Amino acid sequence: MDVITDVKKAYRLIRRAVVSRAATQRVRGRAEAPEGNRFRIAVYFADSAVNMYQIRQWYRPLTGLAERWPIVVLSRSAIGAETLLDDGVLPVAYVPKIRDLEHYIADQDIRIVLYVNQNTRNFQMFRYGRRWHVFINHGESDKVYMVSNQYKAYDYALVAGQAARDRLSRTLWGYDVEHRTLEIGRPQADHYLAETPYPADDRIVVLYAPTWEGDRASMSYGSVISHGERLVAELLATGRHRVIYRPHPRSGINAPAYGAASRRIIAAIAAANASDPAAHHVHDDGPEVGWQLAAADVAIVDVSAMIYDRLAVGKPLLITRPVDPLARIDDEGYLSDCEWLMSDAAADIVSEVDRVRADDEAVARLRHWVRHYFGDTSPGVATAKFHAAIEQLMDEWERWRALDGDFLTPSAGAEEDDGVDQPEI
Repeated sequence: MDVITDVKKAYRLIRRAVVSRAATQRVRGRAEAPEGNRFRIAVYFADSAVNMYQIRQWYRPLTGLAERWPIVVLSRSAIGAETLLDDGVLPVAYVPKIRDLEHYIADQDIRIVLYVNQNTRNFQMFRYGRRWHVFINHGESDKVYMVSNQYKAYDYALVAGQAARDRLSRTLWGYDVEHRTLEIGRPQADHYLAETPYPADDRIVVLYAPTWEGDRASMSYGSVISHGERLVAELLATGRHRVIYRPHPRSGINAPAYGAASRRIIAAIAAANASDPAAHHVHDDGPEVGWQLAAADVAIVDVSAMIYDRLAVGKPLLITRPVDPLARIDDEGYLSDCEWLMSDAAADIVSEVDRVRADDEAVARLRHWVRHYFGDTSPGVATAKFHAAIEQLMDEWERWRALDGDFLTPSAGAEEDDGVDQPEI
């Protein structure tokens, strides 16, 4: 058995290398050349295509910011770079090796580097001083990921609001939250689109957006098996609900049974549409996140960033309670006062959906927590805060440069890396 396992691992590694090499050949010539000293902000993205959702959610806010400060994405993965280039939203520099990275930034006046996740290769970029390294994350949530001690590696972090600051203060010893975090709300919410792939009618629209199964017990928040199949079946059966099912793109990557359950939900949606073409249930696997959150009358989500994306809309939601007792839950924030959906209540999802829409106390609690997590959610406010935070950091950069009498590009000499993609952590 061990021999078979080793052979399978070797095959996957070889196949991965072949795919990466082919992508490298295609990317060369398409990516940004270092000449021109065009860019002032870089988005560092070391992942391949599997984590594209983490940077795609920033496309619209970054595009607006780029009108003031030219932005380039520094991509370390050939497959990731190719996907970014295919998206065609922001300029992309393909810098797979340390020497490529070093040569590129030596020819650019990059003053701020933004990071959307905690990829292990972020550390390779941290060696370059005389610029701000800023964690912008890929969402707001109360997962354990959001209080990682890795926050201390960045000069600053852009956070959604007071809830994020409270969370970091409770958990990170010696971390200067007041100085090193800047509140910006949720600028993505200013770009949520309300156009829907179905006609307007009197159906109650329910978004079910579960997360993936996780890679450890403490992060086993996924509900597809414990809640999902049953609740979707109940909603499909009423004739008065419309289901939007948006599974996490990593669903099933670690647990095949989880992926199989997700596929059964997709099949059930297809069967329901075939039986009733007017239902217009949706299996949503597109790159855009926003219209679903804005359009749904009720959202059902797991412990994930989707909770807080939905909170930014200010409309009713239910949170699936993880069945794994080892799953860590921050019960001092919104999750201490949210509308939990237990696994055994999935069969009663229709009455639960009706309740959260009509319960005045539930609506009042929701409004309180929206303010706590995001502050003022009026259209345009978060975008203005995001731009103001970047402007503040640019001013700080100018101040420090004026104090630095020997402002030079850092010297070469870093150890070469092996060019192998590393996972997000």
